[in-house]
Order: sequence, then C-alpha cells, then structure tokens
Amino acid sequence: MTEINNLTPGKVTICVVNYKTEELTRLCLRSIRKFTDFPYEVIVVDNDSGDSSLEYLRSLSWIKLIERPGEMKDSGSWAHGTALDKGLEACSTEFFMPMHSDTFVHKKGWLRDMVSYCHKDIACVGGGKLDLKPRWELLLKRCTDVKKLIRKLKNKGKRDDFYVRTICALFRTDVLFRENLRFAMNVDKYTCGKSLYYELLDRGYKSKVLDPFKMAEYIDHLAHATMVLNPEFKVRDRTDKKCRQHIQKVFDSSLVKEIMADNSLDN
Repeated sequence: MTEINNLTPGKVTICVVNYKTEELTRLCLRSIRKFTDFPYEVIVVDNDSGDSSLEYLRSLSWIKLIERPGEMKDSGSWAHGTALDKGLEACSTEFFMPMHSDTFVHKKGWLRDMVSYCHKDIACVGGGKLDLKPRWELLLKRCTDVKKLIRKLKNKGKRDDFYVRTICALFRTDVLFRENLRFAMNVDKYTCGKSLYYELLDRGYKSKVLDPFKMAEYIDHLAHATMVLNPEFKVRDRTDKKCRQHIQKVFDSSLVKEIMADNSLDN
C-alpha cells in the first residue's frame, strides 16, 4: 500500500471489477478512454473469470490488471467488495473511484466535473440509484410507499437506507487509508460499500451527494447486467427482461456502436 504522503495529487485511480462480461467491460473501459480529460489511471480486478474477458484484459497495455485465480470463496457483495479493496491497496493517487463494469461514460469532462465537487472537506462524491423517473412520479411514490413508511417508523431515530453507491463514486484515498476503511466491510449485512459510507459519516466526514439526473449526465448504468448475463446468478424474470431490453437499447445506440467499433481505444 502506498504511503499517504506519497499519493500523486490531482489524479484519479478508476477501479473496475470484471467477472465474465467482456463486452460490457470493453464498453466501460473504452468509454473512459474516449471521454476522460482529467489525469487518471485504470486498475481492473478480475474475479477469476477464466474466459475471453480475461484474455481481452491481458491484451490492454494501458491498464493495470489484478488477477484473482482461485480466490473466490463467495460471490456477490463479498467478491465485488474484496476486489475493490485489492484495487484500493494498489492505488497511489489522490482519488480512488470504484466503477461497475456495467457502467459506461458518455460525457467529455465528466471526471474533471466530479473532482470539482470534491473540496478539501469532502471525503466522497457520488449518488444513489440511477432512478430517472420524472420527479413528480418519484415524489408520488415516496408519499404512497406504505411499506417504506412502516420501515421508517420501526427504525425511527436510525439512519435511512441511502448511501453513495460504487456504481461510480469518487473517494479521497488518504481518508480511506487513514481511517482503515474498506469496501468489503460488513458485506454479510450490507451491500458493497454501504458500511464504508456509514462509517465515513459516523467519523465526521462529509459527502457530496449528486442526484440521479446529475449522475445520468455522466454515465449510464446497466443495472443487474452482470447477474443477468451469467446464468449462475438468479434474478427475477421481470428484472431479467427489463435488463436485457436496456442492454439491447444501449448497444443499438449510435454512440455505443461508435465506441465498440473504435479498436484504437484499446491501445
């Protein structure tokens, strides 16, 4: 692990976790390459894919690849969280950014913009779910969600369920190192990164929360795509259908076709 005083200022390490999603990871990495004009490096942690996606990653000279053969004792949040922690251990820059492999960038200057929100007193920048329904619909749902209201009453005085998600989030590396915080904390109880975010707040650190519409200016997230594309994971039929439709729509778009056709982005 790099010493806190030796972190490269004004630079971001983007960490992507791959598990058997070659085309999604290719799109993710190429979009970073195409739209990023702020100093960055990329670490990809492969969770023992053992397929063509690993061969693709080995062919890229511009990323740092961390392979984990035989390390997978579990899947889900444990696998993702411990992979991000591997990336964090290898981070030597001022900022650390976890990004899902089913996320891709579509706006020039996106990273510079996110860094601009991370003032000296801010430990992390990011958002929650990318729920892009009209605001009135979200407000109506919030007001009529009886189950959520019951949960809130039962948990009165406790924090809500919101946390900055590892879909695409920016953290100050020195804070994570100094506080000994990791993404795989309490993954038996919380999803990856949730406990880390709560600990940051409990220890007095501030976060800059970006609403879903702001995050959507930078990225698109193909939620559940890794699980849907790997039959070993089980998802509801409705989720499967919705996700596959989203994937098809994205890959049929002119921007994604352009990115996927530009092999120079791998060099």
